[in-house]
Amino acid sequence: MDLTKIKSPSFLKGLTEDELEVLAFEIRRFLIEELAVTGGHLGPNLGVVELTLALHSEFRSPEDKILFDVGHQSYVHKILTGRADAFKTLRQYKGLSGFPKVNESKHDVWETGHSSTSLSGAMGMAVARDLKKQSYHIVPVIGDGALTGGMAFEALNHIGHEKKDMIVILNDNEMSIANNVGALHQALGRMRSAAKYNKAKQELEWLIKRIPAVGGVLANATERLKDSMKYFMVPGMLFEEFGFTYFGPVDGHDIKALKDHIGFAKKTNGPVLLHVITKKGKGYLPAETDEKDKWHGVGPYKIESGEKITPEISGLSWSKVVSDELISQASFHQNLVVITPAMILGSKLEGFQNKYPERLFDVGIAEQHATTMAAGLASQNMKPFLAIYSTFLQRAYDQVLHDICRVKLNVIIGIDRSGLVGADGETHHGVFDIAFLRSLPNIIIMMSKDENECRDMIETSMQYHQGPIAIRYPRGNALGVEPKQHRQQLPIGEWEVLSKGEDVVILTFGPTIALAEEAKVYLAQYGIKVELVNARFIKPLDETYLKNAFNSGKPILTIEEAMLVGGFGSSVLEFAEASGYSNINIKRMGIPDQFIEHGDVEYLLEEVGLTVANIVQEVQSLLPTHIKRVR
Repeated sequence: MDLTKIKSPSFLKGLTEDELEVLAFEIRRFLIEELAVTGGHLGPNLGVVELTLALHSEFRSPEDKILFDVGHQSYVHKILTGRADAFKTLRQYKGLSGFPKVNESKHDVWETGHSSTSLSGAMGMAVARDLKKQSYHIVPVIGDGALTGGMAFEALNHIGHEKKDMIVILNDNEMSIANNVGALHQALGRMRSAAKYNKAKQELEWLIKRIPAVGGVLANATERLKDSMKYFMVPGMLFEEFGFTYFGPVDGHDIKALKDHIGFAKKTNGPVLLHVITKKGKGYLPAETDEKDKWHGVGPYKIESGEKITPEISGLSWSKVVSDELISQASFHQNLVVITPAMILGSKLEGFQNKYPERLFDVGIAEQHATTMAAGLASQNMKPFLAIYSTFLQRAYDQVLHDICRVKLNVIIGIDRSGLVGADGETHHGVFDIAFLRSLPNIIIMMSKDENECRDMIETSMQYHQGPIAIRYPRGNALGVEPKQHRQQLPIGEWEVLSKGEDVVILTFGPTIALAEEAKVYLAQYGIKVELVNARFIKPLDETYLKNAFNSGKPILTIEEAMLVGGFGSSVLEFAEASGYSNINIKRMGIPDQFIEHGDVEYLLEEVGLTVANIVQEVQSLLPTHIKRVR
């Protein structure tokens, strides 16, 4: 079948199970071939081919609402709803999104990108359906990793209480972006039974271990068998207690079994949970055998070998720079503890985990818990480093405010993926953290120009400051500067003048320093002298420098790869007003008041106007007419 000719999933209802099996094979081949060129979330989608076929065979999309949690596993759904011909543009600028998007298709009824939202969204839809006296199925599809998120528990609790008709599909592949953690993961793996069975298990284990010579080995060998017995004997008890009717577990690659169980669920009143066991990466050996989940999201690769096709790059990733410095700091500071919400691999913390396993805590997809846990550690004179993506820190805003800043606790927040991140798009761009953190009392916010300054920032946070500090660092690779031998303290709130100039001041930080530097060199050809400042402390501002700049009368241009509304430039304007400088010529460059789509960062920067040409233009607009004319 030519998958690009598919316009609607309705054709599936006329296919036999054998034909669906053939279609599943063709979809897998299509995904493996297309993603070898574009990259994308290969493992999750190979794992849900049969499940998605069964869902679209048994339900009537878009009348029935199928919601994908996170959205990493929505590619098969996109193929079946008429978007296979757009896969050559997947996750590219102006191309097909890697997540469900309502402006792409009427079949995308729920937009996602962050974890654990589908059940709450489904509950809202169910209430709306019943209030309008309508009749359709609501089918959230949530993974075992996303189910560990606190928001999912809140939704389960409410759905079970209200007894709304809903069919929750639990896609259990035993792995999310990283190995799942927590009691729920263990429950899904073994479905804990009643105390009576646990007691029997303990007695059996005691007896086996008393067998001379082989008892210990035999006990270990039978552990998996005992757990499987318990799983078989009392499945779903946890979800039944939440008020759900439980079906499963069912083989997620058996289309007949899936369709049969979905049929049972459709005939059941109230909330139903269908537990589906899938294999992440199914049908492609490198992805199937991927124990570290490196095939969850991939760049281009060679199909035959699975070898990744990666461009040559110099320098460590920013995440690795930070992780390596934490390893170094941990040898001097026994109170340093690292916390991550399911991002050990993404934040390159494997090295820290290997060296200090007892001092690294992966709390799962639980950003709020991670943040307040850091506060708890700090309250007992520990020095926690919370390694968290900017986009996920958004989910813990109240915890930063209430539990850290308000109490002025010594928590270091490492804000990974700050700035535009590229292919994951609007749900993942780290452009809001300055605006939502800047208004909080007691917090320090900083961002470095290179690796050495980043290491100095961590040193300053560990050694010389009491109170909350946020250190921003971008996605991708650092500059590759030669590491200096010694760390140094950075005076809080003190900026660095990179070059002197009499005509105009540019204040910027992080990756946009390079753009400003290039613009400065260009302007110098025309006799325009730019004073370029590394405004590494976003909060507090360098008030001494600013007052001197205001008094000099030089116009000021601020540049930030972050939201203009409430951002760094706004803080400079606020300080000018508060200090009584009413005639200062200040312009701001940054992300406008809109969400930015996915695409290569270079294209996105151009879209929002953060280019060398635009910097030059803005500087020229700030200069007095006589300077422009002479030069």
